[in-house]
Amino acid sequence: QVGGFSWENCGDGKDPVVLQSLSVAPDPITIPGHLRISAATTVSKALTSPLKAIVVAEKALGDFWVQLPCIEQLGSCTYSDICAILDNLIPPGMTCPEPLLTYGIPCHCPFKAGSYSLPASDFLLPDIQLPSWMTNGNYRVRTAISNNGEELACVRLTFSLQEQ
Repeated sequence: QVGGFSWENCGDGKDPVVLQSLSVAPDPITIPGHLRISAATTVSKALTSPLKAIVVAEKALGDFWVQLPCIEQLGSCTYSDICAILDNLIPPGMTCPEPLLTYGIPCHCPFKAGSYSLPASDFLLPDIQLPSWMTNGNYRVRTAISNNGEELACVRLTFSLQEQ
């Protein structure tokens, strides 16, 4: 039994993006429901397009971890450019949504070097129809972000999901 939210940087220690702190409540995360997140990160160089993200998602089945497939952009997927995805979600020229706007956290590329901090903020997790294989359980997710082959960030999360 994994239980409990945890995180770690998984890069070689030289990555320009380092997560300094991250907390998530409640634990386990409930869907639908509210999620309270606080985070701080440092970025030592500007992050420009294309930002490639490789996500490896695993679910605990008994004593084993099984890698989840990439289905409808969920699971273990490779995203060729996060910048383009952000531009689709929030068209360039639109202001960033709260609470990002209040805390000066950008929602478009390029991301300037600096320190970014999100004090405890509430987000609504809508009642999305997750595939049955992505509901209740314990998960590990490793996300590596790179630009033209250079790793910029690597974060590993462990968490539990609970459907309401």
